[in-house]
Amino acid sequence: MAFFKSFGMGRRSDVLMYDPHKLSSPQVFLLTMVIFLMIVAFIAAILTRQISSAFATNPGLNGLIIGVLAVGILLAFVQVGRLFREVRWVNSFRAGSETTEPVLLAPMKAMIGRSPTIAFSTSSMRTMLDSIATRLDESRDTSRYLVGLLVFLGLLGTFWGLLNTIGSIRETIESLDPGTGDAAAVLESLKAGLSAPLAGMGTAFSSSLFGLSGSLVLGFLDLQAGRAQTRFYTELENWLSSVTDLSSDIVVAEPPKVESSDEIRVLSERLRSMQENGGGANPRVATAMANLADGISGLVKNMRSEQQIMRDWVEAQSDEQKAMRNTLEKIADALKKTGVH
Repeated sequence: MAFFKSFGMGRRSDVLMYDPHKLSSPQVFLLTMVIFLMIVAFIAAILTRQISSAFATNPGLNGLIIGVLAVGILLAFVQVGRLFREVRWVNSFRAGSETTEPVLLAPMKAMIGRSPTIAFSTSSMRTMLDSIATRLDESRDTSRYLVGLLVFLGLLGTFWGLLNTIGSIRETIESLDPGTGDAAAVLESLKAGLSAPLAGMGTAFSSSLFGLSGSLVLGFLDLQAGRAQTRFYTELENWLSSVTDLSSDIVVAEPPKVESSDEIRVLSERLRSMQENGGGANPRVATAMANLADGISGLVKNMRSEQQIMRDWVEAQSDEQKAMRNTLEKIADALKKTGVH
């Protein structure tokens, strides 16, 4: 009974300590990759004799294919393994204690500093996420290239073997001499000549087998690495969305200030009064002040007309909103009546 109580308390404490924005460890994808390689190794162990004979047909090209596959497997594990450091840093940063320095998220660390209380704007968050997505995508370019390289090497071995086969068949046919009259000798010559075309076919099919099988294995590992990176990016985006200040990008429209036109009007009146009082002493000054007063008066008229246009537009928008509200209310009433009947 005490065991069940302690188990229940443990479940309750786990629920209370659940953090929806905590980044998950990519350990499950790493385990999937290891299990898949164990299955492949088990199948290869069962087919050891057939694989050895196929490898012996062209050791150079087949060895190159296996070497490229080994490099791709190592690179896929490195891509998943590097996410552990980034996940550990984000979780420790959210907890207020940084343990390791990030590599992939180094620009993010430089931007947010050391304060656990952060608030990003929408534009800065999107820029940061785009940069991280670009880095994640670029890290998989080599794996994708190696997958294509394995297919290419398999096709290269296929065409190489077919070329050898065609050349050997031509030489075999040319070496036959049916004019000798000895059928046994002709048959022995044909059997000896067919060994080279068969070796060429072995090269073609063995290289194609190793190349396509290697691309299949490496493609699955690259798929798991991509899934791990996608989950890391999604969880990071969810956490950054929770600390994004949406109000920082909202622009509040301010109504036009009417006081400016009043101030200009007062300034125009003062200029006219100055012209009437002291303009006779200097005709040039009087003329300049008159022109300035006329210009200011025209500016005031233009501003008043623009303000009137703005008022008319606001009133039109208000009327449209009222009409739309009435239409929506009518639709809602009609839907209610339809639902009742």
